[in-house]
Amino acid sequence: MTLSFPSMDMVLWLNNRMKKKKRNKKVSSTLQLPYPSILRGLGVTFCVFFPHNSLMNILQKIFTDHFEEMLYIQHPRDSVIENVEKMIHCGDPSFGGAMYACPSCRNFKFVPFRCHSRFCPSCGNMYAIDRTTSMSFKIINVQHRHCVFTIARELRPLFLSDRSLLNCLFSSVNSVVSRMFHKDNKSELFTPGFICVLHTFGRDLKWNPHIHCLVSEGGVGNSLRWRHKKHFNYKLLRDSFQTALLNELHSKIGDSFKKLKASVYADHKNGFYVRAMPNKCNPSQVIKYIGRYLGRPVIATSRIDSYDGESVTFHYNRHEDEKLVTETIPVLDFMARLTQHIPEKHFKMIRYYGIYARHRKSDRYLHRAISRDKHKIFLSFNRWRDSILLSFGYDPLKCPSCGTPMLFLELYFNHKPVPLHELYERTMRKHRCRSPASFSSLP
Repeated sequence: MTLSFPSMDMVLWLNNRMKKKKRNKKVSSTLQLPYPSILRGLGVTFCVFFPHNSLMNILQKIFTDHFEEMLYIQHPRDSVIENVEKMIHCGDPSFGGAMYACPSCRNFKFVPFRCHSRFCPSCGNMYAIDRTTSMSFKIINVQHRHCVFTIARELRPLFLSDRSLLNCLFSSVNSVVSRMFHKDNKSELFTPGFICVLHTFGRDLKWNPHIHCLVSEGGVGNSLRWRHKKHFNYKLLRDSFQTALLNELHSKIGDSFKKLKASVYADHKNGFYVRAMPNKCNPSQVIKYIGRYLGRPVIATSRIDSYDGESVTFHYNRHEDEKLVTETIPVLDFMARLTQHIPEKHFKMIRYYGIYARHRKSDRYLHRAISRDKHKIFLSFNRWRDSILLSFGYDPLKCPSCGTPMLFLELYFNHKPVPLHELYERTMRKHRCRSPASFSSLP
């Protein structure tokens, strides 16, 4: 009988799995301790007292359970590892947060930090809201048109293997839209304002890079005269985008791309599909409209129906006929579908062109949809407290016992990770000598 020994990679993987189990067991037993006796004796009550594990959403649980397997089997990119780790620890009290106190009844509430990763469902939605609000300050008060630039299916693997080629999509759309407006009057060089957003996913979460473009129906010329434009030449957009993109790819890849380039021209004689139909995107609705396509997370947790440890079931509405489709795939395949859409670090998924570009000075003379005096007011609606109040109808910093607004007490950051109940104990030891009236002078 011969003996076979496991490989070093397998040994390391098993070792990591054992460390993870021990770590999870230790954290769980620490965080789920009963209500601290020192705090019971002081008569202190908490608005929030919880173990982190109980607050994990389904996406956090999936990636926490199979994080080591993902590292060993899929060998993800550095940006993937960074964003996944942020998402897993989003809302973990041991990584810090803010402590609030009620000045009347001495209730305490701990609000943990969030990860601010666009891959996180909750933080990604907040990012999209903030970007939408900021973008609305640049939108001029004219009709806009939503255009979608797609590519051939044969080209998709090229962008997946070399993500630097995604820049070719932006430059191709820029050249096509600018050319369409410049053809109206070559001496005036009418320039529109357009914003491009890269999407790499479809509703089925598969790799499908395409550009969502918000284009103003008009442009400003060298004489600062505005010219409205209602007619978009679809034939020009389709053919020009196909030619511009294939030439860009040819210059980046080299002569090895010639064969694929010829086959794409032969299979797509009418150019690439470009959707530029007139839509209800007037200035009063532009903020809500672009918010649907601006930097939203790959999948919302509400679309994940079930997870049994081995497979994940999710649903989506098929783009062709809006039919509800339910799909069940292995958990590692599900994770791979999601993580492939995480961009490289510092890669700009949203880019401004034309009169919306930063280097343009003429756009400051144009009428803005929202005056600068209102910027702070609209941005204040996106704050954590105000967002919850507007969305769910309750104030998260209102004491549930007496209704008094809770005041900021202490901030925990860059500290050694500790269980949540220890944070409460430390805070109480530090401030237990204070009377309820003294809380009114808290910072």
